[in-house]
Amino acid sequence: MNSPHPPNPAPRDDSAVICSAKGCRAAAVWVLAWNNPKLHTPDRRKTWLACEEHREHLSQFLGVRGFLKDVVTLAEWEAAAAGR
Repeated sequence: MNSPHPPNPAPRDDSAVICSAKGCRAAAVWVLAWNNPKLHTPDRRKTWLACEEHREHLSQFLGVRGFLKDVVTLAEWEAAAAGR
């Protein structure tokens, strides 16, 4: 008999850093720092993560709107955060 409830999915590794592109499950290697000046103070930074394949697309999406502030590697971002 088929159950109406799917089996429990495999546990997710929440420490994995994945791309923010819709449907992408690839490892993130880039951090896109942005803010919406209508909503955020100038020093506030929101972040999207990107794999190699989606970095340019996500950067263009934010850039066209004037939201993109910086693009750095995940390693650089983590090193800077550790130094704070």
